[in-house]
Amino acid sequence: MSNLSIVNKKRLVFILFFVCFVFFALIVRLGWIQIVNGEEFRMLAIQQQTRDVPITAKRGTIYDRNGKELAVSVTTFTVWATPAEIESKDVTAKSLADILEMDEKKVLENISQKKGLVKVAKWIDKEKANKIIKEKLKGIQVAQDFKRFYPYGNFASHVIGHTRVDNQGIAGIELKYDKVLSGLPGRWIKNTDAAGRRLPYGIEKYYEPINGLNVILTIDEVIQHFTEKAIENALVKTKAKRVMAIVMQPKTGDILAMAVKPDYDPNEPRIPLDSLERQKYEALDTSEKQKLWNKMWRNPMISDTYEPGSTFKLITSAAGLEEGIVEPNSPFYSPGYAIVAGQKIKCWRHYRPHGHQTFTEGVQNSCNPVFIEVAQKLGAEKFYKYLDAFGFNDKTKIDLPGEGKAIIQNMNSAGPVGLATMSFGHGISVTPIQLITALSSVANDGKLMQPRVVKELTDDSGNVIHRYEPKFIRQVLSEKTSKELRLIMETVVNDGSGKKAYIPGFRVGGKTGTADKIVDGRYAKGSVYSSFVGVAPVNDPEVVVLLIIDEPQGIHFGSQIAAPAVQEILRDTLRYMEVEPQYNEEEKKKFEREEVVVPEVRSLKLHEAAKKLSNSNLEYNTEPIHVKSGNAVVMDQFPKPGSMVEEKSMIILFVKEESE
Repeated sequence: MSNLSIVNKKRLVFILFFVCFVFFALIVRLGWIQIVNGEEFRMLAIQQQTRDVPITAKRGTIYDRNGKELAVSVTTFTVWATPAEIESKDVTAKSLADILEMDEKKVLENISQKKGLVKVAKWIDKEKANKIIKEKLKGIQVAQDFKRFYPYGNFASHVIGHTRVDNQGIAGIELKYDKVLSGLPGRWIKNTDAAGRRLPYGIEKYYEPINGLNVILTIDEVIQHFTEKAIENALVKTKAKRVMAIVMQPKTGDILAMAVKPDYDPNEPRIPLDSLERQKYEALDTSEKQKLWNKMWRNPMISDTYEPGSTFKLITSAAGLEEGIVEPNSPFYSPGYAIVAGQKIKCWRHYRPHGHQTFTEGVQNSCNPVFIEVAQKLGAEKFYKYLDAFGFNDKTKIDLPGEGKAIIQNMNSAGPVGLATMSFGHGISVTPIQLITALSSVANDGKLMQPRVVKELTDDSGNVIHRYEPKFIRQVLSEKTSKELRLIMETVVNDGSGKKAYIPGFRVGGKTGTADKIVDGRYAKGSVYSSFVGVAPVNDPEVVVLLIIDEPQGIHFGSQIAAPAVQEILRDTLRYMEVEPQYNEEEKKKFEREEVVVPEVRSLKLHEAAKKLSNSNLEYNTEPIHVKSGNAVVMDQFPKPGSMVEEKSMIILFVKEESE
């Protein structure tokens, strides 16, 4: 027995030492966890216990230059669920589904997820939010949110752009100034246990979001309205693929209006406005839809290039006048063509040549051989020097996304024929914003300005946080050349091909343009760009307008279809800007009208306002342009009641639809 006792004692000692070693190892391990890795595990515990509900910041408002709201953030609410805190998921799902008008099964599936936090519904109205709060559903929180809303629908959509469902900018100003507009989101932080229950000793903090800054555009809502109305009319009349226009203030580079038709509604940016296009859209697969969206949202005035045709002859004219190669009365002769490096380049009117003419008459007639001769006298080196000076070798750096760049033949490879064709706007491809920026320097005494769409950034109190000043780039032409060319442009409207841009009482200068369109690297027969550029008043330019009609059907000359639309924009804009008409004696007899007082029509039904304006011998247009019901109510008007205007003047009525 004594021997067995000794063996047992040894075993007991071994077990004792083993247990001590295990406990020692556990103590070391526990010390390692608590002391060495304590901070790391403490942070992990906090992360597991913390529920972080994001609070969306209010996105800044986008205003026109006069304070009209073009894009706003409407207060809405988002419903969040903490699945672990929900006691009866079936009851909760039924209550939420009834209030939110959602499928009960989908709600149940959503709130049954094994996640710390799930989103149940986004952008619900205040009434539904209050109902959910009154139900006091455990595990359900309602947080304030914001939804982007564009009060004028498809108005200026290619400039303003739009946002995604998460309020992130995806096009236009919304994209370019996304960081400025977005602000900083807030947080609702609380501590819970592993089951999602609130810890009695936990913390709960609410961090206020910081709202985004507001963006003040150079766009004038009224001038934008005039422009959209004019190009929509042109689109209908010409049955074109699209029509686009830019209105610029030459002295500052401010874009007063920029529009493309057809366009899209940023409130529903993925759905085409045209009913036929909408039907086609429904049948597309995802990749084809993506292509359609990119096409709808793309701003062709900024991103796309085109051959400008005869409007580019003003650039050649400016270079020739500045270099002293030609003067307004310099003589030219056109047999209807020019021979360049053995090639015969025809004038557009080769079948009935212009013959003897002065340079001014050559511009009026838009005679190709005249500009070929001017370019040949300039030489390639000087011609390309002016292309660079007018900014065609660079982007304009306008504050809109996706700007394209001109496609210009290399000087060494262009040769005599390339130089000849570029002189009248063929064989060179530019963006519309590049062309109007260059031509605005002619209207601005030769000073080239950087185009801009944004004037200021302000906070919620209206304080200016940052102001974008007009930016002078360079002096391209002398003041003398600028004035000479503007007077030549005026003769184009008074005596030449631009007669349909004539406005009684206002000195208008312009230039027509018609150019074949390149499709898949080749000139497409019958497909053209018809365009017109207008400047007014010639003696002291306030606005420059470039209008381009893409693939018009039937008559396609810019003088016939683009000039009238520019005339409409200039006429309404000059009157709106209160530029006084100066009639000559002949115009006074024919066009001068009596002044009348603008009546008060606010708060009236549209049909009542129309009758009252008609009685005062005034015309009107509505904003939005398309109004379904005559019972729409006039919310505001321009000019204001009591203003003195000429008979037949256009009054803009801002209306709100009401049910019959």
